[in-house]
Amino acid sequence: MKNMYIEFFGFLPLYIALGIKIVTALILGGMVGLDREQKMKSAGIKTNMLICLGATVYTALSILSIDQGIGAADPNRVAAQIVSGIGFLGAGAIIHGRGGVVGLTTAATIWVVAAIGVTIGYGYPVAACLITITILVVLRMVTPLYKLFESEKQFRRFHVEVLSQGRVKGMVKEIVYNRVDQIDEIYEEMMDVDNDIRLLHVYLKVHPRRIPQIQKSISSLIKVDKVKIHEAERTIEQVEEKA
Repeated sequence: MKNMYIEFFGFLPLYIALGIKIVTALILGGMVGLDREQKMKSAGIKTNMLICLGATVYTALSILSIDQGIGAADPNRVAAQIVSGIGFLGAGAIIHGRGGVVGLTTAATIWVVAAIGVTIGYGYPVAACLITITILVVLRMVTPLYKLFESEKQFRRFHVEVLSQGRVKGMVKEIVYNRVDQIDEIYEEMMDVDNDIRLLHVYLKVHPRRIPQIQKSISSLIKVDKVKIHEAERTIEQVEEKA
């Protein structure tokens, strides 16, 4: 039986080494995907797991083909094709609208998740773990660190009202989460059942300079008829009592 290289373990039997690579790819891809899933992004757990797994398998099989002398496989060329293929997925994740460009972080994330898969496929799962930790630190810590440079006193609580014909709650949450880390309260009122007219209420705390972009992005949604944003006069506790 052929052997396959895994860092710190050396050459292991093929199926054991391949199993380690597959499990590692699923775990690390899932960790990044969980962060994106929690933030309501389009590329969630399953997408990132499959991207990482696919990059791992393609790279591992190209190395195996060289070891067995099958064809003229080149792992470097395979890695280059993986990067090109991920570029198409990234382009699909980016949305251009009147409200600006949405999805750049998602596209960048699946790009680096593919890099994790390639690293695992080459036989370096520990190095892939370090890359994953770095990615999670960037995704989770950059925004809080950025907020340290903004005065907390400048943050205000806003009430966003979205009048729409049809349900837009999920899309509005995704737009808001692109600019804030937390939504304090969100609920929906049915204004006209026959025509499916809804009024969505969103309460959040954000720096005032982000409000125009949030309003513009929400207004660009097809089902949205009107967006009104003003400073919230009531506390979140009062809103919950009403709900």
